[in-house]
Amino acid sequence: MIVLLALLNDGAILSIAYDNVRTSPKPEAWNMRRVLGISTILGLVGVIATFGLFYIGERVLELDRSVIQTLMYLKLSVAGHLNIFVTRTRGPFWSIAPAPILLIAVFGTQTVATIIAVYGLLMPAIGWELALLVWGYALVWFLINDRVKLLGYRILDPEAEPILAQRTPVTAAVR
Repeated sequence: MIVLLALLNDGAILSIAYDNVRTSPKPEAWNMRRVLGISTILGLVGVIATFGLFYIGERVLELDRSVIQTLMYLKLSVAGHLNIFVTRTRGPFWSIAPAPILLIAVFGTQTVATIIAVYGLLMPAIGWELALLVWGYALVWFLINDRVKLLGYRILDPEAEPILAQRTPVTAAVR
């Protein structure tokens, strides 16, 4: 499952280099306090979301551990790719439209990941009902992550003017 995650991640990550960004009039300076702060905040939210799904699978749905493993695989894949859209801009995720190649890469790899999980290729099958549950869960946390990111920027960089579509260090480094 880890190898599949890595392979599918590479497909989407490569397309980031062709993403739409607003260019900065001057070279970008990395504010490591802000970069590490936002990364830590989003990482903690991701861990909370993952343990939440684990709890739902084990205690609420009472699923077998092998099925929970597939559930976690799909959640990590889907949520990880949705995080690309959270982190690609300093503003709300919709403030700059992603490049078509990025959308195709992300949704293409996630279609493959979902089919693998649903039909149990190299892992126990979870079926469409649980796959849709994971997608819905990941989408809700995607929206939460975006709000948390905006709050994090407001706390870690209070003097910065509120720009809806400012480049992030990730997109600045890729260009």
